[in-house]
This record gives sequence, C-alpha cells and structure tokens, in this order.
Amino acid sequence: MIITVNNQSIELDDEGYLMCLTDWTPEVAQALALQENIVLNQSHWQIIKLLREFYQIYQLSPANRPLAKYLSQHLGKEQASSLQLNLLFKGSPAKIAAKIAGLPKPNNCI
Repeated sequence: MIITVNNQSIELDDEGYLMCLTDWTPEVAQALALQENIVLNQSHWQIIKLLREFYQIYQLSPANRPLAKYLSQHLGKEQASSLQLNLLFKGSPAKIAAKIAGLPKPNNCI
C-alpha cells in the first residue's frame, strides 16, 4: 500500500504501518490519522510525541498498559486513562497511536 504526502510516495505494510520508519513526518502522521478517521489535535500530538520518545528509549512500541503507565508519568493519570486513550485513538489505542506515530505495531497487539 502506498500513500502520497507532499508529492512523496510513502510505502505502508498491509496493516497501514510505515515500511520505513524514517519516512515519518508530522504531515505523514496527519495522513495516517485521516486513514483512521482521526483529526489530530493537541492531545493527540502530546501522546504521539511521548510515544516516539518511548520508542527512542526502549526500541519498541508499547502495548496499552505500558503506554498508559508511561503517559501517566508525563501527563497525569486522567489524560493517560484507558477511557481517554480510547476517545483519542478509537479501538486499540496503542496500535493506532503507534501507527500514526510512525512506529512498528506493538508486539502483543492483535
């Protein structure tokens, strides 16, 4: 699968994750979010930034619980609650947020 962002072809796998993580830009994130019917706002961007930081530190995309724990350390429990994450990234927050953040699919997400 290929998406075009700023006249650049970006290759995705069958599930919509970037084939090359270095292709990620904020504009690519917006295009990936639109594929998930999400319009990114400040709350989304905070989580995307922290998720990318998590990946830089641990070299993996966290599943829902580790994601919520990491976010609560930086944003507070209310903003990192499962309910809030589900409102922002409907369905599987860790999986969808990782996709939009340009990261690999979390290992233990179906």
